[in-house]
Amino acid sequence: MTAPLSGSYTVTITPFTPGGDAIDYPAWKRFLDWQHASGVPGVIILGTTGEFLTITDDERTEFVETTVKMVAGRMKVLVGTMNAYTPNAVRYSKEAEDLGADGLMIIPPYYYTPTEEEIFNYYRAICEAVGLPIMLYNNPFTSNVDMPARLVGKLTKSFEQIRYIKEASQRIERVHDIIVESDGLMNVWAGQRVLESYKMGAKGYVNPYGNYIPRASVKFVEWAEQGRWDDVWAVQSIIQKFDAIITEGHPLYGHQCYSKALAAAAGYPVGDVRAPITTFESLGEEGRARVDRMLPLMQDLDLVVDAIEGRQAAAE
Repeated sequence: MTAPLSGSYTVTITPFTPGGDAIDYPAWKRFLDWQHASGVPGVIILGTTGEFLTITDDERTEFVETTVKMVAGRMKVLVGTMNAYTPNAVRYSKEAEDLGADGLMIIPPYYYTPTEEEIFNYYRAICEAVGLPIMLYNNPFTSNVDMPARLVGKLTKSFEQIRYIKEASQRIERVHDIIVESDGLMNVWAGQRVLESYKMGAKGYVNPYGNYIPRASVKFVEWAEQGRWDDVWAVQSIIQKFDAIITEGHPLYGHQCYSKALAAAAGYPVGDVRAPITTFESLGEEGRARVDRMLPLMQDLDLVVDAIEGRQAAAE
């Protein structure tokens, strides 16, 4: 196995051309260069934020291959390879490995509400086909199943590829429970609430905010690794205000829609979302007003990070 993964990995948008007809690769190159320049150690493509359900198989192949080439080893590249049909998940996983990905992020089969045995067999089939590190993705709000710590521990101890999990059940105590049930083998990554998750033993963060505030959201994870809780809270308390503004609207067009609008506001336009998600353009004044409320928060974060880093430099 490779060296352990850690830090803040941006779970990225997928950039589309006007109308959503195709993936916009020039925009993607600019976006990835920005991520690297901001200190992001890794990206996760084709997750929920990346609208993976709207991507055709041909687009998937080209997108994974092109991303690996564009990144060129500067950051780690993880790929979401989940599917409700096990052979498809196996095929996507093997393809990502063949195309040079560094790891996979895989949610259980969605929609069906699978049993624990069915979930175990799903991951076993994938592990029998690939050797890449696998990050489980526990999100009961989208997959319709909540993997208990007991099952996560069993998967971790059964398959050497499974050493990471994005824990997004919103039950912070689950971080500790998974570590215990896996005999300390599992590296739990926060799916939300970085400060609280790291205090429980988290080792990384799957970060949707990296799409528009990469520098600040990388820094507060670095500070969490160092136990600098006041500095972490200085950033997290502002990030929570983004959540409050975004979730005032319809939850379906939350982070995907506004992540793209805010990336554009930061100077990196990446197009709009694909159906069935409501496009930012169609939100009209409602969407623009929300973005206008979040722009000052982006500026505040820059000031906060500058102040903390300035204070740290002076102390050294």
